[in-house]
Amino acid sequence: MPSPTTNHQPPTTEEGGLAALLAQVRRIELRTERLVSSLAAGNYRSAFKGSGLEFDAVRAYADGDDARLIDWNVTARAGTPWVKVFREERELAVTLVVDSSASLAFGAIPGISTRTKRALAAEAAAVVAVTALRNHDRLALVRGAASADLHLPLRRGRGHCLRVVREVLAGTAAGRGDLAALVESAARTCRRRAVLFLVSDFIHDETGHVAFAGALARAARRHDIVGLRVADPAEATLPASGPLVLDDPEGRGQVVLSASPANRRAYAAAYAAARERTAAAFRGAGCDLVDLDTVEGAFTALDRFLRGRRRRIHA
Repeated sequence: MPSPTTNHQPPTTEEGGLAALLAQVRRIELRTERLVSSLAAGNYRSAFKGSGLEFDAVRAYADGDDARLIDWNVTARAGTPWVKVFREERELAVTLVVDSSASLAFGAIPGISTRTKRALAAEAAAVVAVTALRNHDRLALVRGAASADLHLPLRRGRGHCLRVVREVLAGTAAGRGDLAALVESAARTCRRRAVLFLVSDFIHDETGHVAFAGALARAARRHDIVGLRVADPAEATLPASGPLVLDDPEGRGQVVLSASPANRRAYAAAYAAARERTAAAFRGAGCDLVDLDTVEGAFTALDRFLRGRRRRIHA
C-alpha cells in the first residue's frame, strides 16, 4: 500500500557522505553495547538452539549404545569398544536479511518520530549483530530490494559486526522491492540451519504478499526465522487536513485524496488488513514476528521478544 511522502528524509549517505555514515555507525555501536548486556547474559542464548551436534568426547561402550557411534581408532588402541559422545552445538549461525527498498526512507516526522524506518532497521541490525558478537556467534548479512545486492558471509569479529551495521545504513534502492526473492536468496546462501532475522516493513501488494508467504513457509522448513517489522506511527492513519497526496515510494504512482472521515477510515482499515496478512503469513509458517516502531526503538521490543521466547521454550 502507498505511504504518505510528507517529511520522509533521504538516505543517510546523501546527507553527509561516508564520514557522517561512519559517525552514525559508531553512535549506534556505543549505544547498543550498553544495552545488550542483559541479552548476552542469557535471554538471547537460551531463546535459540544451536545448529546441530558436535563431537565432545569418547567413553567406554555400554550395552544399548548405537554401534554406529563406535570410534574405531580409539577402539583399536584400547582393545575394547569406545563410542563417540556428541553435544548440542551452541554456536549459532545468524543471518540478517535486510530489506533496503525505498519505502524504508519514510519517517523522522516532527512531533511523531525521531528516525526513519531505515535508521530503525539499522538499530535493530546493530542489536542483533552486537549480541551475536558478544556470544561468539557467526554473523552474515543479505541485503537488497528486488533481489539481493549484497551478501557478507558468516564471520565473527568486531570489524565484521561494524561493517554489517554500516551496510544496512548505506543500503538504498529505487523501485519495487521483492521480499520473496530476498528470502529465497538468503535461504540458498545458508548451507546449514541458521537463525534468520528478516528486517523489513513488509509493505507489498497482494501479489507480492502471496509470493512472500510461500517463500517464507519454504525457508522456515529448514531455518529459524524471526521477522523484525519496522513501522512509523504516521503510516497508520492519514492526517486530518487535506487534500492529501499519497506517493508510493517504490514507483507505483500517486493517489490524491480528500481528508474526509470516510477516506481516513478506509486507509486505516487497509493498513490494518495489510499488517494482519503479514502476521498471518508468519503464524502459518511457524515463525515469530516482532513489531518495532520509530518511537520506541529496537532494543526494548527485541528484549521483550527474547524474554517471551525464552519462557516459551523453557516452559
